[in-house]
Amino acid sequence: QVQLVEFGGGSAQPGGSLRLSCAVSGFSLDYYVIGWFRQAPGKKREGVSCIGGSEGTTYYADSVKGRFTISRDNAKNTVYLQMNNLKPEDTAVYYCAADGQVTAHDFLYLDYNAMESWGKGTLVTVSS
Repeated sequence: QVQLVEFGGGSAQPGGSLRLSCAVSGFSLDYYVIGWFRQAPGKKREGVSCIGGSEGTTYYADSVKGRFTISRDNAKNTVYLQMNNLKPEDTAVYYCAADGQVTAHDFLYLDYNAMESWGKGTLVTVSS
């Protein structure tokens, strides 16, 4: 059974940093694309970043490029999202997601209902 559990949400000031973790079980990171989506109040859920394939190919939304870094530790079955230089507009619930049928290139555009698995989300708040 595929399970995703997020850790690491919280509050930060603008310019600060947070690191999110997604602990996965029930599948191998080598064969799945894992990524992060976020949903701010009153807005649609949007893809943030993903990592997949044996080479660990990564993709980022334009809004987070240069500030966020996704990585994975196959031995720990965990995917991380390091978020630096946080902005108030990064405030959202962040969800970990996984799919074994989609390419990393298409992952961030996958419809909510088409995604194989979702975590329950963790809240990130950026304010002064």
